[in-house]
Amino acid sequence: MIQLSDIHKIYFIGIGGIGMSALARYFHARGVEVEGYDKTATPLTTALAQSGIRICFTEELDELPKEVQLVVYTPAIPATNRQLAYYRRHGYPVLKRSEVLEIISAGSFNICVAGTHGKTTISTMIAHVLRDSGYGCNAFLGGISANYGTNFWSHERNVCVIEADEYDRSFLRLNPDIALVSAMDADHLDIYGTEEALQHAFVDFMQKVKPGGLLLTKHGLKQPYETGSQRHLSYSLQNDAASVRGANIRIRQGGYEFDVVMSDNLLSQVELPMGGMHNVENAIAATAVAHALGIENEAIRKALAGFKGVKRRFEYIVMSDKLVYIDDYAHHPEELNALLKSVKTLFPGRKCTIIFQPHLYSRTKDFADEFAMSLESADQLILLPLYPARELPVEGVSSGLIFEKIKRARKQIMTRQELINYIKDQYLPQLDGTAGEVLITAGAGDIDALVKPLKDLITQAV
Repeated sequence: MIQLSDIHKIYFIGIGGIGMSALARYFHARGVEVEGYDKTATPLTTALAQSGIRICFTEELDELPKEVQLVVYTPAIPATNRQLAYYRRHGYPVLKRSEVLEIISAGSFNICVAGTHGKTTISTMIAHVLRDSGYGCNAFLGGISANYGTNFWSHERNVCVIEADEYDRSFLRLNPDIALVSAMDADHLDIYGTEEALQHAFVDFMQKVKPGGLLLTKHGLKQPYETGSQRHLSYSLQNDAASVRGANIRIRQGGYEFDVVMSDNLLSQVELPMGGMHNVENAIAATAVAHALGIENEAIRKALAGFKGVKRRFEYIVMSDKLVYIDDYAHHPEELNALLKSVKTLFPGRKCTIIFQPHLYSRTKDFADEFAMSLESADQLILLPLYPARELPVEGVSSGLIFEKIKRARKQIMTRQELINYIKDQYLPQLDGTAGEVLITAGAGDIDALVKPLKDLITQAV
């Protein structure tokens, strides 16, 4: 096994990915010289460059560093990538991101958060509570914490909070002391083939909890499993059969106030200043972990009241009487269901327009019917062209596949420029402020690049 102490220079292929950038920050903070490649510049790559990390945006080999002790790549990078092929051909140590996380976490106390939905928010909440309370942790997150503006931080305490990614079975390389599973819905069928195979991988992850550790799962998960030698608790929004649950949930100014009921504890009057009933459930899960670590009620309550959320997770971009603009990472039918249901609950009576960018040909093909059913709960739908990410085109699969199945909502397909023109010339001028409206951008592709121009147009208009 590679010793971290032997690494003085490291190269990342796909450094702009959210998980890869957290690893890059980890090594950079340790004084290791870090360089990397990505296909396009993004706010993440810009932030990495500003911290002193050199990044190139071409696969050309001319300036590829040769004096590196380790090359790290993401599975999203195709095997045909010239840089990856060069390093492999010349015998450099080349590891996946998950393999490096395995090495980093080999000797630490690990809190690993997995799930097809919710894992980014829950892991960020847990890490925030540990940091805000003074408990301390190292955090490897799949999103940008709004409190700290980063997806990684370090601490002298040998505790890691890790977002455990199921893609490519990466999470099976981790060894959790505390494991949390929030959902096991069908996804990544290009990797797993069937929903059952995906669920079995989650079971394998659960069984990796160290003897005497804690397994925390959302109440009602489909797959039966053996818990082994670890303690097992369940959590739920309000189901009385769960070990940890919410109670007395009230809406408060776009957020919530609620109690968390545990078998040996009651945390009352918790304030969560963010939208989405699913985020209340996420906070209940984070509370259960914090309590298991011995963090006191008042410290948990204070931390959650100050939690600003995660970038692109039910993120309020603009809030006014005329228009509430929310940006969200939702890219799976169940996530869109939760997003739209929460919007309807928080802002009853307001017309809801969602701008959605489908992500991956495989996911669009596998769940076209489910996407259509989820999106039909909006009053108006605007679909952007599909974002392919790592995939090659699939004949007959495009945003139009979802569009054709939508029966009820007003619907349009637009290019990015057509969308900007529509918002500026038609959508914003018709706002009257009587009832107000909600505008949502959602997706896991590059739709986030539209947030700032849309925000600028909206703030000028309202």
